[in-house]
Amino acid sequence: MKSVSVEELKKMMDQGKEFKLIDVREPHEYEFVNIGAELIPVSQVFDNTDKIPEDKKVVVMCRSGARSGQVIAALEAQLNYDNLYNLEGGILAWADRIDPSKPKY
Repeated sequence: MKSVSVEELKKMMDQGKEFKLIDVREPHEYEFVNIGAELIPVSQVFDNTDKIPEDKKVVVMCRSGARSGQVIAALEAQLNYDNLYNLEGGILAWADRIDPSKPKY
């Protein structure tokens, strides 16, 4: 599985690179802390594949990287996506290494 570090994601954001960021956590988690990704909870991913482009880099994130990894594996296996990247360490790594003002849970 392909992945990006939080440092790589921050650089992509700062440079205005074209990509999509999708957060697969639950709404209450997203409301508690987020970094502006589009929210598509795990249970709704397959109902919202029209929101997951196949023609550009898509970074998928969650709290720690586990759920996003599962989503990516499922999308790759069932729908042949090849442009998905897991955010290593998820929002926890972002709070630890990029923005310590973000709360952790």
